[in-house]
Amino acid sequence: MRRIDDLAQAGMRPSVSAGMGGKLRIERRIWVVGSTAVALMAGLASLCFTLLLIVAPPTQPAGAASSPQDVVRGFYGILLTNMRNGRTLGESGRLARLAPVVDMTFDIPAMTRLAVGGSWTKLGPVEQQRLIAAFRHYVAAKYADQFDTYSGEQLQVTGERSRDADVVVQTKIVKSNGEATRLDYLMRQDQGEPRISDVYLDASISQLAVHRSEFHSIIQREGVDGLVMALNRKVDLLRNVAKAS
Repeated sequence: MRRIDDLAQAGMRPSVSAGMGGKLRIERRIWVVGSTAVALMAGLASLCFTLLLIVAPPTQPAGAASSPQDVVRGFYGILLTNMRNGRTLGESGRLARLAPVVDMTFDIPAMTRLAVGGSWTKLGPVEQQRLIAAFRHYVAAKYADQFDTYSGEQLQVTGERSRDADVVVQTKIVKSNGEATRLDYLMRQDQGEPRISDVYLDASISQLAVHRSEFHSIIQREGVDGLVMALNRKVDLLRNVAKAS
């Protein structure tokens, strides 16, 4: 903005004229012009700020962590898409879409370790990775099988509750006839992001607890090879059931 003395040097000097009673009235045109310039510049600044907000609206900071409920909603969105396109995709197509989502949404390494239990620390890194891969494939195949077609179901996230340092996200699977099944997801932080580490049927039956009982007995009898084979058989069974339906 130009200064007042600059405006005066440009020829906008005060003029003097005679008024009533012989008094002189000084018309301070310079102040009028200066005030007009100030108002004009303020208006332009306001307009520029408004345009800036329109062109570049505030966004969520890059790298901001998702909330536990957002993670489950995102997973349910993929499940619903799979269900709506279930017959077209087929079992293999549903599994192909779900596999990378399961890997991002579930803390599969931690879930495998907890499901295997005390035997985990006795296994070598190669054996542990084999079990993680087999369990990852099984979890994805199970969801691809259970959420195969769509007939009006609703996958609802209803809230959350704290559990020590973790969060339990509460959900309902509602069929078209109104019948509802409650599924709760235990969320734990993994590298700054909440990920699913257990699933509770009817808010009480832990999926990992069921697996732990089964996996422990298989490892005791047949070792790691036996458990990997058992998980692969479960996947094959799910595929055969899907093909027959």
